[in-house]
Amino acid sequence: MGRSRKVAYFYDPEIGNYHYSNQHPMKPHRIKMTHALILHYGLYNDLECFRPIPAEKRDLLKFHSSDYLSFLQTVTTDNQGDYEDEMQSFLGGEDCPVFNNMYQYCQKYAGASIAGAVKLNHGTNDVVINWSGGLHHAKKSEASGFCYVNDIVLAILELLKYQERVLYVDIDIHHGDGVEEAFLTTNRVMTVSFHKYGDNFFPGTGDLESVGKQKGKYYAMNVPLKDGIDDQSYAALFKPVMSKLIEVYQPTAVVFQSGADSLAGDKLGAFNLSMRGHAECLRFVQSFGLPMLVLGGGGYKISNVSRCWAYETGVILDKELENQLPPHAYTNNYAPDFRLHIPVRTGKENLNTPERIARLRDELLQNISRMEAVPSVPFHERAPDLMKEEDIKHNQLEAEESATRLQGSCWQPPRDTREGLPEERQQRADISYRPLPDGESLPFGADAEGQGLPIGTAANGEHKGEASHVAPSAPSTTEGTSEGQVPGEAQKEEVRVPRPLAKDTWAATHGKGQPDNNMDLPKLVSPRNQESSSLLKDFDA
Repeated sequence: MGRSRKVAYFYDPEIGNYHYSNQHPMKPHRIKMTHALILHYGLYNDLECFRPIPAEKRDLLKFHSSDYLSFLQTVTTDNQGDYEDEMQSFLGGEDCPVFNNMYQYCQKYAGASIAGAVKLNHGTNDVVINWSGGLHHAKKSEASGFCYVNDIVLAILELLKYQERVLYVDIDIHHGDGVEEAFLTTNRVMTVSFHKYGDNFFPGTGDLESVGKQKGKYYAMNVPLKDGIDDQSYAALFKPVMSKLIEVYQPTAVVFQSGADSLAGDKLGAFNLSMRGHAECLRFVQSFGLPMLVLGGGGYKISNVSRCWAYETGVILDKELENQLPPHAYTNNYAPDFRLHIPVRTGKENLNTPERIARLRDELLQNISRMEAVPSVPFHERAPDLMKEEDIKHNQLEAEESATRLQGSCWQPPRDTREGLPEERQQRADISYRPLPDGESLPFGADAEGQGLPIGTAANGEHKGEASHVAPSAPSTTEGTSEGQVPGEAQKEEVRVPRPLAKDTWAATHGKGQPDNNMDLPKLVSPRNQESSSLLKDFDA
């Protein structure tokens, strides 16, 4: 892989405590399980670990509407009956329920993705990981498919302040409709989505003929797949198409959405991908050596999600992980195998025949040939960063400190890092842990199966009130963009001004001036198939 790449990793210890509902398949607790494996495999030693700065409303307004964000700030499980019209307009159905501290949850995962973009822009890291991000269905004024705030769009808008062209790659089993829609008419963002299409599968968009509009024509690429695709078939499409696309488009940065619901055995999935096959896509894109923001996404069998994202963290670091999982507080979630890699046993036939794969590959390559090679970028004064680099760095955690965030009764640092660790650090249990009657330890917010409890809920299910460690909703400062303003435009409002760069990354590379951030981004409502309008209908409980 060449020189060692500097990798940043964003994680908030409270992210796993947010809880949609007991019956809902989306479990933020999977992020805490992923983090536990990253710690116990010792991967954190090779990561620069950061606690994210929650995004403020003015940050989220770069894409989302003021009315929508005000609703997310105001609505609660107790008062949602007072917002019937808004519930229907902004949330639309059971896929996106109101839950405790919902807005703070959005602030945290979005803040991590925005901060990751800032770090890539400043060149302080080559790769940034935020497994809590990747919520690709959210629209400007509408939650969709378990997604409330589109952190991907916000991160790409931040990248475009420095980067000429951004490539977005999505391997979630569901079409990345929210991201594609946001950038449908620009050639500065190339969106590529590999997903299941047909059979009224959510969200019902993303056919081969959807290629973008106006200046963005042929800068949206959709790869519609059928049930049962395996590693070999997926690679036969992914590698030649992505290789040619990167050669022609020449992106200056990549955002990679690594949705794990495309893994075999997912509760909402229908593919036969192994973890190695899934991770090979990430490895291949990383091999081009471009600045890269790696995000999570879907994934509803949480033991497999955490396996996958821990393994892919190892792939990013070029570290081979032992197949035997290290013992830790969540070990019982990985029964009966207790292994990193598990066999693919879905019984699903691969409906993607070699002939169909070849035909699809040829059509995609033909579309690439219609693109303008290396689209030119007009220059314009660059808008300020949404977050200051020094503020992000202030939230950096040392390796040992990061380890203690998830210290449970069965956790010990890897042997090579235990030497010299202060005794109080070895013995200290994180405040989020509480003892169980059998003497074992699980993080607060997890039930005995590791499925998660709402913040402020006791293990017996009784409500205990709002948890004091979760920050209250931030007060509104700026109420929105001006009439007719589009996402991505430079704002006149007060923002957090960054300190001057010692070296202007853009000017040093491209000469004077900055890329034009005043893109014509569409304000659209997805043309959604009504029979495909709910993700929950595909849920295999």
